[in-house]
Amino acid sequence: MQNLLNDLTLLLEQDNRLVAEDKLLKNKVVELALALDPGLIKQLLKHDAIRKHFFIEVEGVLVFDKIKFQRFVSNKQFLPDSYTAFKNKIGLTTNGEYLTESKEVVLSWPYKDCVLEGGQDKEDAKRNEVFWNETLAPDQIDRLLSPKALTGFKRYDKDGEHHVAELSLNDNLIIKGNNLLALHTLRKTYAGKVKLIYIDPPYNPDSKANTFCYNNTFNRSTWLTFIQNRLAVAKDLMHKDGVLIVAIDENEQAHLGVLLKDMFSNHEVHCITIVHNPRGVQGTNFSYTHEYAFFVIPKGKKSLGNRKIEEEDIERSNFRNWGSESERTDAKNCFYPVIVENERVVGFGDVLEDGQHPEQTKTHGNQFYVYPIDTKGVERKWRYAKQSADSIKHLLHTKKTKTGYEIEIGKDFGTYRTVWIDPRYDANEYGTKIVKSLVPDCKFDFPKSLYNVYDCLYAVVAEDREAIVLDFFGGSGTTAHAVLELNKEDSGNRKFILCEQMHYVETVTKKRVSKVIQNNGEGSFVYCELSQTNQAIIDFVQQAKNSEALLAIWKDMQERAFLSYKLDPKTFDANKSGFASLAFADQQRFLVEVLDKNLLYVPYSEIDDASYAVSEEDKKLNRQFFNL
Repeated sequence: MQNLLNDLTLLLEQDNRLVAEDKLLKNKVVELALALDPGLIKQLLKHDAIRKHFFIEVEGVLVFDKIKFQRFVSNKQFLPDSYTAFKNKIGLTTNGEYLTESKEVVLSWPYKDCVLEGGQDKEDAKRNEVFWNETLAPDQIDRLLSPKALTGFKRYDKDGEHHVAELSLNDNLIIKGNNLLALHTLRKTYAGKVKLIYIDPPYNPDSKANTFCYNNTFNRSTWLTFIQNRLAVAKDLMHKDGVLIVAIDENEQAHLGVLLKDMFSNHEVHCITIVHNPRGVQGTNFSYTHEYAFFVIPKGKKSLGNRKIEEEDIERSNFRNWGSESERTDAKNCFYPVIVENERVVGFGDVLEDGQHPEQTKTHGNQFYVYPIDTKGVERKWRYAKQSADSIKHLLHTKKTKTGYEIEIGKDFGTYRTVWIDPRYDANEYGTKIVKSLVPDCKFDFPKSLYNVYDCLYAVVAEDREAIVLDFFGGSGTTAHAVLELNKEDSGNRKFILCEQMHYVETVTKKRVSKVIQNNGEGSFVYCELSQTNQAIIDFVQQAKNSEALLAIWKDMQERAFLSYKLDPKTFDANKSGFASLAFADQQRFLVEVLDKNLLYVPYSEIDDASYAVSEEDKKLNRQFFNL
């Protein structure tokens, strides 16, 4: 696909006012653009891609973004490989201008205006990624982010693996493939439908434990770009009342908080501390026992339910009123018997007439009728009227006394606090050990505690039994496990969607979720993959054992791969001796680099193209999926 710069250059050269000595006068172009010159505007509207990039539609009227156009034309650093306007100039900027050009200063990370594909599929694989600049490479980005075809459909339930005949919105999904592309693939079907997004992205610590192994020249900037790209499309999937939860540790907590507040300006952003490792991770000055979870919720709405309080932690008080205005005569509808059987409150009797004066506890067969009479014999009242008593029955507790029973009330729920402490959040005891019990040969590092994730999900979707929960850093499948446990407890029909690009999705994630379903005796999910083109060849290159295997792969690449327009295969074949002199790792790197990175996966719009060899069965299921 031709670069937008070339298209714009050819278009502008048609205007004699903008050319002198066969060179385009950029300053003149900018001058006419800022003056909204009718001739220039008319010329720009002729080209579909240029019109799409520099004009926005407002109620049927196209409005020219002259500032965006000015920046594009004025940029002197059109970089064909990196596509980042900041490759040679990095520093403090405001509104796209450097400190030397502006009086106002804000910190800008180098790749803020870029898209980072992030194609790592092995934890030990380091990649030098292409940063696609939004201004300089919009056509490449459109191509990259177009919805992709899906393949390899299989359904898993308590009885094992099955053929997939049809798909529905009621299906749980596990999708293998690049999560940025998977999110853009999900957007058409699930836009505005996801109630909760829970993610546990790579933490980017300054240690060997770092699994964020991309370009580290600007490690934090790369990480922020990586997260921002994915949250931008994930935001489109969220329901208008949806909630985002992001788990993180101290290394990027502060920077992530700033990013979230910038991206979700109409939301509340709350940072919760969760004690997940009571033994601590030893540092030079501190032993870290906690991590964080950002809750991003719609502003001004009660988006979270109530936290459950364990029986032993419930604070109880007497159900009987005391003090002023607490007597029977102060509220006649509050004098009635609480019925106790087998040490439990089982119901309530009728309100007594004024002339009736019972004992504090009265026996009726196997039941005890308890009245609000204090130890001095004063007839008082219950704290709730008879007509409201059933609504708080589950909060009542019996206490045996020498003369009968006292009735206590205590809430088993409360508002969520900002520090969560529970032995069940221990990542080793309830993360690693749970995963290994389900997948004994699992080699997954640092799985979350099941109950850590469960409580996060419970806070948002406990009362929504039809909620869709998305996790696009699927990992070992803890989020899916937690959704299945929630459904098991209340017979809910919540759905999960997991995206995972690491290869362990097949050996760990899929196996774990399958085992949970087998153990529960209910539930199912559909597994599928982004349909690969060049990505499959990259896998073969990375798996090759010697140079002879790489040359065989190169021969195959010339037959069926999509190669970069920069490479002439004939030139390569004429210089095989130079290729042979390279180190094996450099040979692998070269073959990966010559592939067109925009065609790692099959575009859904082109599934009928015979060169992609998409099966008729896959075509049928893809059409079902994109038209749900």
